[in-house]
Amino acid sequence: MDIHMARASAGARLHFGFCNLSLSHERLYGALGLGLAEPRVVVDAEPADRVRVGVSTLTADPLVRDDVREYAAVAVDLLGVDGARVAVRETLPRHAGLGSGTQLAAATLAAVATAYGEEPRIRERAPALGRGGRSGVGVATFEAGGFVLDAGHPTARFTTDRPADGEWTVPPVAARHGVPDDWRFLLVRPDADPGRSGDAEDDAMRTAVERADPGLADRIGGIVTRRVLPAIATGNAERFGAAVAEIGRLNGAWYADEQGGVYRPPVGDVVASLSDAAAVFGAGQSSWGPTVYGVTDAANAGAAATAGEAALDEAGVDGSVAVVEAADGGARVTGGGDGRE
Repeated sequence: MDIHMARASAGARLHFGFCNLSLSHERLYGALGLGLAEPRVVVDAEPADRVRVGVSTLTADPLVRDDVREYAAVAVDLLGVDGARVAVRETLPRHAGLGSGTQLAAATLAAVATAYGEEPRIRERAPALGRGGRSGVGVATFEAGGFVLDAGHPTARFTTDRPADGEWTVPPVAARHGVPDDWRFLLVRPDADPGRSGDAEDDAMRTAVERADPGLADRIGGIVTRRVLPAIATGNAERFGAAVAEIGRLNGAWYADEQGGVYRPPVGDVVASLSDAAAVFGAGQSSWGPTVYGVTDAANAGAAATAGEAALDEAGVDGSVAVVEAADGGARVTGGGDGRE
């Protein structure tokens, strides 16, 4: 690698849901999720006199180039440099519930900053990229991987209008745990419309917040403290899977009017099928979907993958199935203007 070329590579993330959407409680949101080893986004960058963007992966959505150009333009402005030549080598499925936006934005910033020998300062700069406004999971897993619970935002800061980019801070990490080496995560991605993003996501979230039942937040809080955190701390995949699946179902009650049910179609059918599979300890919708996750372990990985294929067949949809590990660390950033590898 050229000494001025930098590369940033980051895994996807799962988003299990929020602790609270009700304005009746002191803090709003509070997201749970974890980093995955795969699939990954890979971005290269080197100094240039202006922003230039190339996308070399054949599977990328055509809009990825526009996204990266926007992120790179913000990055060079934040860094006070002339430009950067940015090349996208691998991408995550766009708006599939795997954190593609935040991981791509953070990887672009990290690659450009490192190419100039600068620290990326992702957490500080993510709001300028339009990331980390509600959930801090994507930023936190980019930083260090693992399971993350963030602290949310003070409810008093909630506004009916979307704040401008940069007018927020990323929620701090309230709890982080490494994920046991033998845990695995089933990813079932039905061929379906992309999950919500941008203005559509903002509108749906604000509607959900304004209608949210505060009693659901109380139930979720008990599940987090008495089931999720003890399960991850003691390495009990079965209890962890059951607990995060329940959080997903309760979150779905908040979103039911916005997405057509507790799960968006056809996710509900896939989740129902996986819930009957002995090899899957808990299943749910990641973020707005359509990706469905299942918690399993190394011993049950093959059976879980088979259950994923069967779930797609039963739902009558095509799609993809993978079993992946959790990310044992944050993004990998190499190279740069200081010659580091």
